[in-house]
Amino acid sequence: MPQGKPSVVPADGLTTRQRRNRPLLAVHTGEMKGKSTAAFGMALRAWNQGWSIGVFQFVKSAKWRVGEEAAFKALGKLHEDTGQGGPVEWHKMGEGWSWARKSGTDEDHAANAREGWAEIKRRLAAETHDFYVLDEFSYLLKWGWLEVDDVVSTLVDRPGHQHVVITGRYAPPELVEAADLVAEMTKVKHPMDTGQKGQRGIEW
Repeated sequence: MPQGKPSVVPADGLTTRQRRNRPLLAVHTGEMKGKSTAAFGMALRAWNQGWSIGVFQFVKSAKWRVGEEAAFKALGKLHEDTGQGGPVEWHKMGEGWSWARKSGTDEDHAANAREGWAEIKRRLAAETHDFYVLDEFSYLLKWGWLEVDDVVSTLVDRPGHQHVVITGRYAPPELVEAADLVAEMTKVKHPMDTGQKGQRGIEW
């Protein structure tokens, strides 16, 4: 897509402006780091447009204080104080659960996942936000905690002008097929391959 020009102009009856402003469903998947980072980069652009941002983290522990959370909460406060940018909400769904260290049973986590998804469905129906980040959401589909068909149909049929970005490994084929934008992060090298643990400012 050189210089932002599409390689194909579909015969869909839409004007260039209408097609350009369609709300997008994006999926960032693959084994390499950077999926959430890319989603939050998009969210920064959305904030700068004055859009309402809703971030919903599903897998990272509720005890983690990731850099993006602190930054977006500061941007939300800036909006409240000055009107610059857009409003920001950041939610750790349920109590927060980590794929590395979980407390409670799988059914407890599945119930929390269903409750979190039900809240997102309510917000989509009410057109609460302009831009949603569903961080690590694909794991819930892989683990069978949510019905793929329900998720896909809800996202495809969402009303209004709501962009949604989903991150996480193992995005199911049905979600990939429904998405407008799909990026797969492929690992070439990673410091962990040589025994280096994650570090401040890079992983969090």
